[in-house]
Amino acid sequence: MNQFYYDAVTKMEQMGVDDEYIQGWQCGFLQNPKREEQRLTEAYEAGYSDGEEKSAENFGNWVTA
Repeated sequence: MNQFYYDAVTKMEQMGVDDEYIQGWQCGFLQNPKREEQRLTEAYEAGYSDGEEKSAENFGNWVTA
């Protein structure tokens, strides 16, 4: 497994990032197809886009309270 992927997911979980964002990020990173339209959320789509870019810069924007 890719070390960057593992480290990023671990960091998101430790930070308390929204689960929808994490799932989107994972799918985007792994180049999986997006969910069906009725199950898309803002957090999922943001995560998907960041995952496609292999970006860890926006994790803090999706921390849940």
